[in-house]
Amino acid sequence: MTPFPFTAIVGQDQMKQAMILTAIDPSIGGVLVMGDRGTGKSTAVRALAGLLPKIRAVEGCPVNSPRLRDVPEWVDTAGTRVVQRATPVIDLPLGAAEDRVTGALDIERALTKGEKAFQPGLLAQANRGYLYVDEVNLLEDHIVDLLLDVAQSGENVVEREGLSIRHPARFVLVGSGNPEEGELRPQLLDRFGLMVDVASPTDVETRIEVIRRRDAFEANRAAFLRRWKPFEDSQRRAILDARKHLAGVETTDDTLRDCAELCIALGSDGLRGELTLLKAARAQAAYEGATRIGRDHLRQIAAMALQHRLRRDPMDDAGSAIRIHRLLDEVFGPLADAAE
Repeated sequence: MTPFPFTAIVGQDQMKQAMILTAIDPSIGGVLVMGDRGTGKSTAVRALAGLLPKIRAVEGCPVNSPRLRDVPEWVDTAGTRVVQRATPVIDLPLGAAEDRVTGALDIERALTKGEKAFQPGLLAQANRGYLYVDEVNLLEDHIVDLLLDVAQSGENVVEREGLSIRHPARFVLVGSGNPEEGELRPQLLDRFGLMVDVASPTDVETRIEVIRRRDAFEANRAAFLRRWKPFEDSQRRAILDARKHLAGVETTDDTLRDCAELCIALGSDGLRGELTLLKAARAQAAYEGATRIGRDHLRQIAAMALQHRLRRDPMDDAGSAIRIHRLLDEVFGPLADAAE
């Protein structure tokens, strides 16, 4: 089923910006979206995946291998043709058993044919696509541990019941949740490249437009998609152009110094903040068609790249994003004086 058009989503600009940046450079590390229910979180990730061009994969390969030589040796059901398929978006539901996530022994085949074979799990299906976890802050600890291991290595390893299986598991991890229902473990929180907060619109006109578009989509899906197709095509071209332009964006020593000084001033833990800040700013520059990263690009993405990496300050009750914007002015100077 064709998803709701990405460009037709009303508002939620930061959420859409973060998802576009990870589509341009998946190595940024995914997106965590925290906020109210019904704010378009799951709609946005499915819409973005539908916006991207199809991937080339070996027909029947459960891990979406792009070439025959990349098909894992344990796969015996793949075809010999390379076909196009939609970018996968796989839901990881709460309460999913470990076997369902990682894969396990194919019991049916073992019983009917007496053969020991591997039944791929959700991590295999999500390879080269998106893994979406709603209410990610409620995931059970052992599933969180699995995700941490795979996020670190880019590979899923299953060793149980006499099986020893490895396969690639590289995907954009998108998590969403309501902060009132609990916090994420710090280890998992740190694995998300970007984080944004979303809220239901508070003005009447915006809410009316949300209702109007959703109602039009449900009433006549084909007509609605036709109407938004030019906007979707334009957005698709912009993402593809940015991907091509990404490697040519210049990173100066001044930019590296800015990243380091900002993270030191914020007291962010580790060096992952600097790396994410740099990658996201580079993707933003590529999206805008710039030839090098400027302070304006760092300003645009600093809050989403760093707000979940800050140490809590009991003497400062301002939100993380507010603290970051305040320190941006201290480190870079006021916005009017920092224009590139």
